[in-house]
Amino acid sequence: MIRTMPVIPEVEVCIHCGLCLNQCPTYRLTHLEAASPRGRLYLIEAASHGRLEMSRGVADHLYLCLACRACETACPSGVQYGRVAEVARDAFGPPGRPLQRTVVRFALRHLMPHPGRLRVLAGMIRFFQRSGLAVLAMRLLPRRLRRPVALLPEASARFYAPQADVLPAIGERHTRVAFLSGCAMSLFFAEINEATLRVLRRNGCEVVIPRNQACCGALNIHNGEVASARAMARRNVDAFPTDVDAILTNAAGCGAAMKEYGHLLKDDQDYRERAERFSLLVRDTGEFLAALGLRNSPNATDQVVTYQDPCHLAHGQGVRAQPRALLTAIPGLTLREMAASDRCCGSAGIYNFLQPETSEALLAEKMEAIRATGASVVVAPNPGCMMQLRYGARRFGVPVRIAHLMDLLDEAGA
Repeated sequence: MIRTMPVIPEVEVCIHCGLCLNQCPTYRLTHLEAASPRGRLYLIEAASHGRLEMSRGVADHLYLCLACRACETACPSGVQYGRVAEVARDAFGPPGRPLQRTVVRFALRHLMPHPGRLRVLAGMIRFFQRSGLAVLAMRLLPRRLRRPVALLPEASARFYAPQADVLPAIGERHTRVAFLSGCAMSLFFAEINEATLRVLRRNGCEVVIPRNQACCGALNIHNGEVASARAMARRNVDAFPTDVDAILTNAAGCGAAMKEYGHLLKDDQDYRERAERFSLLVRDTGEFLAALGLRNSPNATDQVVTYQDPCHLAHGQGVRAQPRALLTAIPGLTLREMAASDRCCGSAGIYNFLQPETSEALLAEKMEAIRATGASVVVAPNPGCMMQLRYGARRFGVPVRIAHLMDLLDEAGA
């Protein structure tokens, strides 16, 4: 149901200079003003003042955006486009055609807020993949339906399930942190969560893992379901202790969302101050470890690695140098920068399912940049990026391993 577009004061900050245009993935592909941040701000402003009908056509322009926030990095006026887009999308509700909207709304309202239901869904995906049904589907389905099957994340052999609420530091304790297990990370990347905890503990971290934590709400925020995202944020604010030195996540999208809980709950008198304190504690694991300093000398390796900047780490959180510093601290590792490493790979949450043509074009561009480096490993510390790049490596025949930053640190014994 389309509601009324609210007046969003932040829109007026835009000076229409156009510096965002060539940083915007969809503008670079289409060269259409309506597919640029500036053009979308025009649409939002016109709709909020009643000069433009709140049509699905307007919604389609807003949802063609990947929410990568590259425009924010380029903007000289400090327009927080991501926040503007989230309010505007909430006015329209979830993206896509009617059936897609129904499926997305159901997933965001009835799956994402419930960890138990997500585990059931992940179990179904694992059965689908390991029973041979996925292979059969790839042979029998029409081409347009094969891509969603190929994009499905590979379910872990097991789900991440911590054995204790508090994991002690290995050796002398230097700091106490809390850890977001995450929904995608727990269900599809259990081994990365376990590697993350080993690295943290070896570096003197006592790790608190709240049992009642929930999904961070990022997908809901980006897809027109802000009310449910607020409920998820409140649950996490309740679940996480604040007598820690940091609240850590190994997923870039989660970190960007949780760092903005203070803004998300700014109108909630009961949670506003607590949410702000929560947000101030949130750190990406790479960001935190780079500041803490590695306590152990990593083992040497001879790998050639390139680094893909997750959008919500580089543009959303301003974390760029820290992961690279950790990689280059591994003796023998060669880090080769790819061209435009902070351009979106086309994943963007569920964007690669809902906007397949645009996503595929951006992925093709990204895989060529990776191929040109000659690297054997691509590090991308975000689950959505990893899923997309693993699909891209198969799709475009690029012989690389897609890994998380914590994978390499753990393998090096850091």
